[in-house]
Amino acid sequence: MTIEACHGARPHGTVAARRHATRPSVHLLLLVLLPLLLLPRPAIAQSGGVVTGQVTDETGGVLPGVSVDLKPAGAAAFIETVTDETGTYRFEGVPAGAAELTIRLVNFTTVRQDVMVSPAAPLTVNAQLTLSLSADITVTAPRTFRNLADIENPQENLVGIASAASQGAITAAQLESRPIMRPAEVLETVPGLIVSQHSGEGKANQYYLRSFNLDHGSDFLTTVAGIPVNNPTHGHAQGYADSNFLIPELVSGVQFRKGPYYAEDGDFSAAGSANINYLNSLDRPIVTLSTGNQGWRRVFAAASPRVGSGFLLGGLEINSNDGPWDTASNYQRVNGILRYSRGDTRNGFSLTGMGYDADWDSTDQVPRRAIESGLIGRFGNIDTSLAGRSYRYSAVADGQRSDVRGSLRATAYAVRYSMNLFQNFTYFLADPVNGDQFEQVDRRWITGGRVSYRRLGRMWGRGTESAMGVQVRNDAIGEVALYQTVARQRIGTTRRDQVGQTSVGVYGQTEVEWSRILRTTVGLRVDGYRFDVTSDNPLNSGSTNDAIASPKVTAVLGPWASTEVYLNAGTGFHSNHGLGTVISVDPVSGDPAERVPALVRATGGEVGLRTVRIPGLQSTVSVWTLGFDSELIWVGDAGSTEAGRPSHRWGVEWTNYARPRPWLTVDLDLAFSKSRYTDQDPAGDAIAGALGRVISGGVTVEPIRGGLFGSVRLRHFGPRALTEDRAVLSKQTSLVNGELGYRFTPRTRLVAELFNLFDARVADIDYYYTSRLPGEPLDGVDDVHTHPAIPRAARVMLQVSF
Repeated sequence: MTIEACHGARPHGTVAARRHATRPSVHLLLLVLLPLLLLPRPAIAQSGGVVTGQVTDETGGVLPGVSVDLKPAGAAAFIETVTDETGTYRFEGVPAGAAELTIRLVNFTTVRQDVMVSPAAPLTVNAQLTLSLSADITVTAPRTFRNLADIENPQENLVGIASAASQGAITAAQLESRPIMRPAEVLETVPGLIVSQHSGEGKANQYYLRSFNLDHGSDFLTTVAGIPVNNPTHGHAQGYADSNFLIPELVSGVQFRKGPYYAEDGDFSAAGSANINYLNSLDRPIVTLSTGNQGWRRVFAAASPRVGSGFLLGGLEINSNDGPWDTASNYQRVNGILRYSRGDTRNGFSLTGMGYDADWDSTDQVPRRAIESGLIGRFGNIDTSLAGRSYRYSAVADGQRSDVRGSLRATAYAVRYSMNLFQNFTYFLADPVNGDQFEQVDRRWITGGRVSYRRLGRMWGRGTESAMGVQVRNDAIGEVALYQTVARQRIGTTRRDQVGQTSVGVYGQTEVEWSRILRTTVGLRVDGYRFDVTSDNPLNSGSTNDAIASPKVTAVLGPWASTEVYLNAGTGFHSNHGLGTVISVDPVSGDPAERVPALVRATGGEVGLRTVRIPGLQSTVSVWTLGFDSELIWVGDAGSTEAGRPSHRWGVEWTNYARPRPWLTVDLDLAFSKSRYTDQDPAGDAIAGALGRVISGGVTVEPIRGGLFGSVRLRHFGPRALTEDRAVLSKQTSLVNGELGYRFTPRTRLVAELFNLFDARVADIDYYYTSRLPGEPLDGVDDVHTHPAIPRAARVMLQVSF
């Protein structure tokens, strides 16, 4: 914000100010009697000085329709106006002396400034607003999201930037400077999150966060371009989140949250969530050509010509990769997007179509004893006929309208999804003759949408921001099945089902600014589910319903010394596999099977702080806790549900992003956690696979003299218990990746990416269970099963824009 006294006439086109006296207003109650629309009324005008200025966003664009309040010191009345089409506001007749100026806009931070008004000369106070980390917007660009450390006067934008220390946004610039091996590693920019793989590259990745082994996404909600990625009642895993259709060059930012404190987040979000935004237009067309060892090839091209009043973004990606495996991956991927959009961060519309198709041969985790005995090499496979294929075609319409007080956004989507996955984890344990290979199938139509509304108001003279919304989703699953196979040929059916699953979520919340150093938010979310299952075994057919209410509460203290303190608490949930909610008999043994609750509650809390006290540095610290009533697990390999145990996790996270020089950035994220089951069981209380330590960091040098740039990054996760009694532990994994590039012209750059720089012989993931190789005892052998990290790999990329 800039302040200056000046002489001059009233700017052209400004809006006349209105005075308001604070008085009680009528409350609009939503679900939990939350106040939503509470507006002040005009007061009597006075003569005096002039206060004027212009409000812009962080890109320098003007912001019309911004609410601007001015309250003279000691007065019971405040004056209010809004910015005009040039982003300009003006107050006239302001009493001389001290006053408080407050500038607010939905989806943006709040700027507040103490000013001194004089009748002798107009006072000019310009302000720059930054998008809040929770901004709900349709149209985004490369500079839409900014890190506080990268902007001038970041302390002015602390108010409203976030509601928790563990909430944040990764910018397009940060993504551009990171070497990315897999598309889903875009998510690894979330502090404390690890992305790994235990199978073929086309399969959904394995995720770890806050001492969770999230499997393929069971408690981490992911949204891309307005479409949810997690699939409930999936053929392989509950909440299966396949992000292989991501195109990193088109990501405008990643908004992330952790913990069950946010009313707008529902199923699968107890550990955290990520909203991945796509660009609406490019500065200019781009072509990327990439090649490397291990059979890596990639071509990507995109352009966004202006069409009418908007832009038509088109992108196409073709990718192949064999990997280091003895059985080549033969990974073939075709990925495309077509998006028409118009508008800006306040009013916009987009219509997007995306298509993704991939197939691959797979090397899954293998028993350590097979490697140590020399039966296979480190990158070998026991069953060489494993494979997969998946496609995903989607369409989404997204629109947003904003006015002086509020913002309305509506999204509707449809997705056609399919997956066939051939796997074999136990080899010859269940069937010593034919082997244990199986095929998992999932085919579905997904339709849904959401409507959200945010509004600024006043209650008892205090500023408020309220939000409410409705979310609807239906999964029409034509086939979710498990087949026994030999060399990808079906020899039997374990189970085959059709499922209709519908969910409706309604939420509301209100934030009240009680004083300059205290804000509170109270919210409630209510979710209802219906499951209709038609099974090949009539005993496992049926219908059921369930519902759950999830209250949330937040308090924000500060800012003091460019620092805010956050207190968060709330409940959330995850849904269980729909087949398990109506099951009666085990599909393999035929024994009676116990049904599971459809929805399982999670309860969490967090204390944290965010500071920009040191120029050029944003730092956050959070101490958190999270408990689950039950960790019920859908075992897709057997077509049944295992009863889980109640659990508790807690930990501390410290994230840092610094820009000590205009051309240099440094980031460091530390996450330490503990986890245990809370019931009494002689097996032990360790949660197998839970990560207790995650460290990531990097140094990035942006183009300087001669156009040279580069980065180096560390990725570390510590050892973890593989059994409940902690008798078997995995080893730690540390990898260093880097890139070095040269920008020949502003439109041409050449980049060399190097993964696993020191060629560390470490694992991407480890498990401990029983399997059987040919010739071993019929009851099998307990062993660590491992999937190695990719050895040193190099890629060279040429990117040209026109």
